[in-house]
Amino acid sequence: MTAPVSVQEAAYRCILIQDIEEKISETNRWTSEFGAEPLRQCEDDYPVLQISSPGRPQRLKLVHPTKVPRRGWGSKEGHAAFIHALAHIEFNAINLAWDAVYRFRGHPDPFYLDWMRVAREECYHFSLLNTYLGSLGHRYGDFEAHDGLWDMAQQTVDSVLNRMALVPRVLEARGLDVTPGMIKRLKTNGYTRAAEILEIIYQDEIGHVEIGTRWYRYHCELQGLDAVRTFKDLISAFALEKIRPPLNRPARNQAGFLEAELDYLSGLLESESK
Repeated sequence: MTAPVSVQEAAYRCILIQDIEEKISETNRWTSEFGAEPLRQCEDDYPVLQISSPGRPQRLKLVHPTKVPRRGWGSKEGHAAFIHALAHIEFNAINLAWDAVYRFRGHPDPFYLDWMRVAREECYHFSLLNTYLGSLGHRYGDFEAHDGLWDMAQQTVDSVLNRMALVPRVLEARGLDVTPGMIKRLKTNGYTRAAEILEIIYQDEIGHVEIGTRWYRYHCELQGLDAVRTFKDLISAFALEKIRPPLNRPARNQAGFLEAELDYLSGLLESESK
């Protein structure tokens, strides 16, 4: 294979890889290759193509979110389905991180270094979950999944500001809210190894959301926009106001959320509970 001449070409190739092990190995390879400034970025005429579906194992069956079967945690099968759902989120996150590198041009090098770091860490998270899934007698693709994260990526292809606001700061930040409760429940049910894996993911994801926050504010400043007002407007415009408890204020604070934003989100939680 000819070596990519830019981080964008490497990103595009990694997005399209279907094989799990190859996607992980190529992600690790290129994040090491492009591990420092100055980066080799693409020429101005390198096209930005639409990617309707990123590379995933062919055996994975995607269904509408409402059609994903709900399984209780009490059975071995239910626990495996839960781990599979988490693995699917992490696999999607690999593609999402690479898509930010590929799609959004003209940024300073740290933007691309940040999202390549995210891609590498998401590979690590996926590998932890997939290995554990194997210990339960299953593999990625054994259960149905939905494509909610990539759907939002598709809705934000034309705006890096919208992408940074809505994928890391809304969809991925939701993991900061619910993961502590998941960890507690896993420990209560004796799933110690699963709890350990989620603790690793939780700490890293705070950093990932912070990266999204930092670049969201960067673009607000470039465009002369009030970051808090714009965040509220985007949540409304994309009909994302329905937020269920809990809201993990300490973790979101660590990830760069302002008190005004957290108060706004808390208000959405309160109105939803009435």
